Amino acid sequence: MFARRQFVATCAALALAAATPATAQDKTDFRVAWSIYVGWMPWGYLDESGIMDKWAEKYGITVEIVQINDYVESINQYTAGAFDGVSATNMDTLSIPAGGGVDTTALIVGDFSNGNDAVIVKGDGELADLAGKPVNLVELSVSHYLLARALDSVGLQERDLGGVLNTSDADMIAAFTTADVEAVVTWNPLVSTILEEPNAKKLFDSSDIPGEIIDLMVVNTDTLAANPDFGKAMAGAWYEVMGLMAAGDEAVLTAMAEASGTDLAGYKAQLDSTEMFYDPADAVAFTMGADLPTTMVNVAEFLFDKGILGEGAPSADFVGVSYPDGSTTGDPANVRFRFDTTYMQMAADGAL
Repeated sequence: MFARRQFVATCAALALAAATPATAQDKTDFRVAWSIYVGWMPWGYLDESGIMDKWAEKYGITVEIVQINDYVESINQYTAGAFDGVSATNMDTLSIPAGGGVDTTALIVGDFSNGNDAVIVKGDGELADLAGKPVNLVELSVSHYLLARALDSVGLQERDLGGVLNTSDADMIAAFTTADVEAVVTWNPLVSTILEEPNAKKLFDSSDIPGEIIDLMVVNTDTLAANPDFGKAMAGAWYEVMGLMAAGDEAVLTAMAEASGTDLAGYKAQLDSTEMFYDPADAVAFTMGADLPTTMVNVAEFLFDKGILGEGAPSADFVGVSYPDGSTTGDPANVRFRFDTTYMQMAADGAL
């Protein structure tokens, strides 16, 4: 589970090479991709339950919801024009489609990680004690970003470590039990399993940087502009399911749990460390908040540092990101990532 967090740098290059999105036009058939993650399980449920079909029919369109087992591949396919939308984090949206020139809009801001990701060490110690130690993680993933933010909080940088060792999430639990592994950065449910080890200590997690690892449904900006009913149907279906989840509908939650490979208790535990925006008004408030631009600058600087958005020192030349108040970060002449509250606000107003 949580494959949405694995990012391979070469995939960005492949996506850019394949990116030949068709010119947006009025149409009635749409395709959206999603992958397994606690905050994205509603997409599978609204498809299987018929809720998506109901909302699509209301607007005279069809929306095909397609599960892709490989998260990065789902974004690559969206970038290449095979899908009109895809579930993605803010970091990966900036690095792959937006970085590749595909103008992309965050249609729904669904949640942010609020403890699902963590820095864990063996024995006692503090973050400053990571100096000189090797750290195992999935390289160039949000784990890598979390580590960078953790180190920054105590005045360290990656070069102060004993190295970063790229380790598959499938191998992380076993790696932690080996004698030569001193620290890991990973995500749930791996975090919960590793913390069951008697010598494991959590030093930092995503609740220490709330609102920075954001999970979205993003769509092609031109397609959305030409087909506003697509946005209305998507938002309507999503927030109907959010209402069921907020009400604690155990049949709905159990269906999502089983589809994600866990049980109800396991899924609820993951939701506990996920700040879901069940109420669209909360999603709107978060998206319009003063912290989001700062977060996106932090993300862009991390991607620059790792050579994903280009080479050299971070500057105003990175891909532009726009916000609901009309402000931008990055290059205002090259805006390719847009946070738009239009359809979330319609849901909040009961106008869908």
